[in-house]
Amino acid sequence: MRAIDAGLLLCHECHQLNRQTETDNQSCLRCGARIHPRRPNSLGRTWALLITAALLYLPANLLPIMTVRSLGQGTPDTIMSGVITLVQHGMLPIAAVVFVASIVVPTFKLVGIGLLLVSVQRHQQLSPRQRIFMFRFIEWIGRWSMLDIFVIAILVAVVNFGSLASVEAGFGAVAFASVVILTMLAALTFDPRLIWDNTETPEHHD
Repeated sequence: MRAIDAGLLLCHECHQLNRQTETDNQSCLRCGARIHPRRPNSLGRTWALLITAALLYLPANLLPIMTVRSLGQGTPDTIMSGVITLVQHGMLPIAAVVFVASIVVPTFKLVGIGLLLVSVQRHQQLSPRQRIFMFRFIEWIGRWSMLDIFVIAILVAVVNFGSLASVEAGFGAVAFASVVILTMLAALTFDPRLIWDNTETPEHHD
């Protein structure tokens, strides 16, 4: 049984359970915030964030993310070219970490959130436990997507020896950071309770 079937509503601000009333503008008994059976426009907001992140995903991978200069010379590197360079220098473990954190994880998040949205909107008969596991995994793995950005920020701040050696962040880093932030926000705006609504009733909620 769902909480809403028992006449209970969850406050999104303080997480207090409130007894549902017949008023349209119900407020939380603890903090006074407006409460709703489900997050308003959850699917629409999640789709908007996801589509924006998908559009930025291309420049994030095609534009240079970092330029390392030594004695005034340097070549801009994209994420993939940086991975290839690490492999060529025998740094396979580091290359694997960068590849997973910068390529696999963002791609999985984009595809995973998209599948969740489609499954809810089309009322597909999928296992709700599998879908909620995917959602929790997307939330957990999202924090590791910022690994590249943290590394670049540290290198830019630390490696600054004028003409001898320096590290410069490229526009690809900005696009990549935007993708990570947008996918994290998309996971936050998606209401996972819609997964259970989808399996309990054909009525659509958003």
